[in-house]
Amino acid sequence: MGASSIRMSEIGLQPNSENESLFEGVHWQMVFSKYDRKGDGHIPLKELKDTLVRETSHELPEHAVRKIIAKADLNQDGYIQFPEFLSLVESKEGRIVMDSVFRRYVKSTIPPRKSRKTRHDLTDGEYEDEYTCNPPAVCMLIVSIIEILIFLWNVVSTSHNQFLGPVARNLIYDPHKRDEIWRYLSYMFVHIGHVHLIVNLLVQILVGVPLEMVHKWWRVLSIYLAGVIAGSLGTSIADPSVFLAGASGGVYAIIAAHVSTIILNWSEMEQPGLQLLIFIIIGVVDIGTAVYNRHTGAPQSQQIGYAAHLAGALAGLLVGVFMLRNLEVRSWEKKLWWIALFIYVALMFVAIVWNIAYPSYFPPPYKY
Repeated sequence: MGASSIRMSEIGLQPNSENESLFEGVHWQMVFSKYDRKGDGHIPLKELKDTLVRETSHELPEHAVRKIIAKADLNQDGYIQFPEFLSLVESKEGRIVMDSVFRRYVKSTIPPRKSRKTRHDLTDGEYEDEYTCNPPAVCMLIVSIIEILIFLWNVVSTSHNQFLGPVARNLIYDPHKRDEIWRYLSYMFVHIGHVHLIVNLLVQILVGVPLEMVHKWWRVLSIYLAGVIAGSLGTSIADPSVFLAGASGGVYAIIAAHVSTIILNWSEMEQPGLQLLIFIIIGVVDIGTAVYNRHTGAPQSQQIGYAAHLAGALAGLLVGVFMLRNLEVRSWEKKLWWIALFIYVALMFVAIVWNIAYPSYFPPPYKY
């Protein structure tokens, strides 16, 4: 019965038959007192029926509860005294009802223990309840500070053109220098103008930090870097002549990762449909604008490597499904994890092999 879920040692009793009876008697007296609102040792039968029907409505049919409680009034005076209540508790039928009531009572009066983390870091509960600042969510802030410092260094070094700064020239993704493999990642630190920098920083902080608070920094950073690498590899294949600068691949990865966590934690989130719609609208508008500018003769300063956005978003969606915490795991979601990981690894493998095996597809290296 419900009382067995409480350890007697927690209230200072040793487990023997005498103490078990005392333990149950004291707690059933406390439950009786809960319904004895006047404190006179009498609970109106009708009032007790109505109350217990409400409290067990999700577990037992109403007519069964009323029938069981009616039998408790042994002297047929329309009231339940504690001896009658105790007889009800000890009866086979009464235990069915009172077990549910007792569990609700214990849950409302005894603080729950902190749940132990499982090896897969899975917990039950509402998604919004998982936000925490312990440890502090500073990973995306640190990445943003590094990007700001590199941007300022290039401004100071060139006076006006950040693209030609000494650090930028060594970090930007240059299709003519594909053999310098660090550029597939390092381009994330280079931004063309303050607007480009500010937009990326805002998304990294406003979207990335909340993700960190639930899923921890190492998951978010892994997804961010996966998006950056996917962005440069995707651009090298889809738009091989484009130079690439900015953290858009990583930014879109964490935006898409939010979509992943909405899908996986749909029933644990508040208004998941609205959240999903907002992210979809943002992505469609931004990528649509980039595609339009890229193919309609817009000024060079307005042309954006949209392939990096698309590839980063796809990486964030796939890696996010596999890596982000899932508060309530369902069987189909386990299969989805491995499907997502397989697709991401397969796409990355194809992109890397393409870059290595078909050099004629890409712009030739510079001749010095």
